[in-house]
Amino acid sequence: MTFRYDFAPTPFGDALAVFSDEGIVRFDLSESEDPSVPWLLEGVTRQLDATPEPDPGAADELAHLLADYFDGEPVRFHQHLRLDWRLIEGFPLTALQTICTIEWGETMSYGEVAVLAGHPGAARAVGTACRLTPFSIIVPVHRVVRSDGSVGQYGAHPERKRFLLDLEAG
Repeated sequence: MTFRYDFAPTPFGDALAVFSDEGIVRFDLSESEDPSVPWLLEGVTRQLDATPEPDPGAADELAHLLADYFDGEPVRFHQHLRLDWRLIEGFPLTALQTICTIEWGETMSYGEVAVLAGHPGAARAVGTACRLTPFSIIVPVHRVVRSDGSVGQYGAHPERKRFLLDLEAG
């Protein structure tokens, strides 16, 4: 199995896109002004037990989809990209696949996702799955909100979550 990486632009800065032979395996929004810093690849290298190689242009299709998305088009990334789920398993995988069914502009509570994923009462586990997603934006974890309708977190950036929800609200 080979792994390669490229960067795709977002309003939050360039994001790291890592691909396997099976599809996209990770999409991370950088916390750094320079997404090419070495530590950005360290975590995914440990997870994959392999070092992804640079592949300029590998994220071109993703970049076009992201541009459409940020222009306000209701892109369903999982229908256009092959997702390689190897970095997540068990209930978090089920929860994230359930989250993929949330339509553009709609939200669900963590508890509602837990019920749909077959584990009523596992709202906190859904929150953990959202935090651990290997696919920021691509799997729309930003559409999962608290039961009172408040935004909650999005990693350490609730303002990004609010931006994405506002974008989809049109």
